[in-house]
Amino acid sequence: MRYRTALLATSLLVGALAAGTAGALSEFGIEGMHVVSTRADEVRASVAPDGQRIVWARSRREDGAHMPGRELWQARLIENRWQDAIPLSLNGTGEDFDPAFSGDGRWLYFASNREGDAGGTDLYRAPVLAAGGFGEPQSLGPGVNGIGDERAPSVSGDGLRLLFAGNGHGGAGGFDLFVAHWDGAAFVDPRPLPGINTVADEIDAAWLGDGEAIVFARADATTNATTGPGATAPTRLYLAQCDGSRYAVAAPLALSFNTAEGRTLGPALDWSRPGELLVSGIAPSPRAGQTDIYRMKAPTVTGSPGCVE
Repeated sequence: MRYRTALLATSLLVGALAAGTAGALSEFGIEGMHVVSTRADEVRASVAPDGQRIVWARSRREDGAHMPGRELWQARLIENRWQDAIPLSLNGTGEDFDPAFSGDGRWLYFASNREGDAGGTDLYRAPVLAAGGFGEPQSLGPGVNGIGDERAPSVSGDGLRLLFAGNGHGGAGGFDLFVAHWDGAAFVDPRPLPGINTVADEIDAAWLGDGEAIVFARADATTNATTGPGATAPTRLYLAQCDGSRYAVAAPLALSFNTAEGRTLGPALDWSRPGELLVSGIAPSPRAGQTDIYRMKAPTVTGSPGCVE
């Protein structure tokens, strides 16, 4: 459902208190039971700035079986709840995933391995149409798309900075987080996010505030960060605050099911409710299927500017 209910919130709070998690009161509940969160795997959801639509990635199978292949789905807000879930027409024959609306609501960014890409998975965007659909997808171009894999695009509120994960731009090893800037025609010159990247895989992230803090996903350092349906590598969300030049020591995000053995990822700020964060994970309860979408209060920003120029 779009909004919290007493039953769902209570289920999560009980789990949080049992786990001794400081973020117990931050947990709202599952998002869109049986509409957004289903028997399939759902990873990373994004709400449009007007709050009237939500787009997310899900596996192509509804029966709970782990099968390769992801595609993008959308639901509309009708009578205060998500309804009428449908796959997007811009889905290709390959994989389409990691959606993110721009802050002005004009674009939907996503990752895809569709025909004609530069190699592996690349980043694209499609114009958002007033009628509810999307225009023709456009590659973000060679400024960010290389021979490796790029995924998890996230654009700053002013549209001038692109945060994404990639494994072909150097960095500390495996997937790392990078920031590219808009030069008036394209996003270019990706640089490692200061203080975040390690030999483990950092696979997606969301800025808080204007970049003074960040929530990001890090995979177990001993495994590869396979993030599609069927993935089993432990993945955990972390929170880091900017100290003026780099993101300080990251700590696990206070969330009851965000454990070292679990699988929690796909953070995305709700543009229509900036105080709330959507995450993907496997909670004991409530649970719709495999990896579901959950909503929580966004962490408090205590950092300083300076980590993102």
